[in-house]
Amino acid sequence: MPRVKRGFKARRRRKKVLKAAKGYRGAHSKQFKSASIAVKRAGMYAYRDRKNRKREFRRLWIVRINAAAREQGMSYSKLMGGLRKAGVLLDRKVLADMAVRDPAAFSQVAAMAQQA
Repeated sequence: MPRVKRGFKARRRRKKVLKAAKGYRGAHSKQFKSASIAVKRAGMYAYRDRKNRKREFRRLWIVRINAAAREQGMSYSKLMGGLRKAGVLLDRKVLADMAVRDPAAFSQVAAMAQQA
């Protein structure tokens, strides 16, 4: 059986991994074996944290909306329930941005929620 050297394909695969590991510390950016392990692990963390980022932002928005709602004299759950009854279709991202940047508009929205 003839010997297979795999020069081009193997080099291309290794270069791809080492390019992805650029900037890693020590042998993780120089040696193929430890670089491939580090790149695989980094990919797993990246995949996991793309999901976690959405969770973290939603938590932040809820905290901001709750703080602004309490300044208006109502709780977060009362505000959200009132908005749903009033038919106001603003999501948490927009409400949190409004609470931070435009408190006057947020107070009007909170008043609508209180009436409903």
